[in-house]
Amino acid sequence: MPPVLGAIAGLVDVIGFLTLKLFAAHVTGNLVLIAALVVGGTSRLDQVLAIPTFVVAVGTAWLIGRRSQKRGPSLGRVLLFVQLVLLTFVLLLSILWHPSNGLNSLVLNITAMIAVAAMAAQYSFLTMVMPSAPSTAVMTGNLTIVTIAFLDQLQGVPLAERKYKPLDKTFPVLASFLAGCAAGAVAVIELGDWAWSIPVVLAAMVTMMFPRETTATRSMQEGEDDPL
Repeated sequence: MPPVLGAIAGLVDVIGFLTLKLFAAHVTGNLVLIAALVVGGTSRLDQVLAIPTFVVAVGTAWLIGRRSQKRGPSLGRVLLFVQLVLLTFVLLLSILWHPSNGLNSLVLNITAMIAVAAMAAQYSFLTMVMPSAPSTAVMTGNLTIVTIAFLDQLQGVPLAERKYKPLDKTFPVLASFLAGCAAGAVAVIELGDWAWSIPVVLAAMVTMMFPRETTATRSMQEGEDDPL
């Protein structure tokens, strides 16, 4: 599950940056851009709104879990479906109004914020449903973990004990994110605004493949972070 989500995050980040000029899946990048723009004396509305939009979207995901009293797999299916719906809206807005041409700033801002909200739903899913899973977007941390784990493996003695084997779980997420980034760049070149259809298809696959309550719960109780 996390590797597929990592691929979605990579796709959304690159496609969002190339077509909307915004890091939809990379909050750190937006913070840096905002700081640079403020110091430079100019700022773009979508970059300024990205952070509060992300926070509100995460808060909404938390509220969905709290009010619905859903936990574990049942909440996971809801949040994955929310991600799918939001990415579908991004695709529809992109192919109908072409915000990538920059002529309609309102549509561009709305599309960008929906993409940010979709990624917030994914991160909320990981935090509330699979808290032990590697991050699907913070590749700085994942690359650090994989590098140290690789060196530890060469040495034969780890410097720090971990609950899971980093090379077994973190490396696939890192690789899938990079693959998603590459695929996203090619998709924008070849498909234009239709590039958003690829993360939508992957999100639909993840939502449909996520196990039902009984199967996923049993898997998690047996100590497996990834029910797939």
